[in-house]
Amino acid sequence: MKIDTSRFGNLEIDESKIITFKQGIPGFKEDRRFVLLPHRDGSPFTWLQCIDRPELAFITINPAFVCPDYSFNIPDEIIEDLDIRDTNSIETLVLVTVRKQRSDVPPKVTVNLLGPIIVNCRNMLARQLVLDPKRYPVQFEIRLKKGLHVSSTTCNQP
Repeated sequence: MKIDTSRFGNLEIDESKIITFKQGIPGFKEDRRFVLLPHRDGSPFTWLQCIDRPELAFITINPAFVCPDYSFNIPDEIIEDLDIRDTNSIETLVLVTVRKQRSDVPPKVTVNLLGPIIVNCRNMLARQLVLDPKRYPVQFEIRLKKGLHVSSTTCNQP
């Protein structure tokens, strides 16, 4: 399938790789079909590119890269909604925000640990959860170092 994107131009994608958010993503309820695209070779980052809106793409990362102790329970209703049969078929992503500051200061990079995205890789259904704000922040700052090393402090702190 061919898709048009504002960042990556025209792309040929495998239709079996389309991720469907049956309820959309909060703030983007109408946008339901996405595909994951690599940021670049060796990078832990990926792009969650909307299939139907060329200008809509989110930077994502597996939270294990920034928070090895990150964990949560998936509510039963979401397990049922995504038809999750075992945890081996689940991929977890968090949204990354890059805020440019002054030109002489590196950008501030945060991840949304409060709202992880759960993808059932078996059927390509996904949903964004909202966790306990007392446990995880919506803007958890990470630091990028040369060689794509990502560092952070402990995650279980708002």
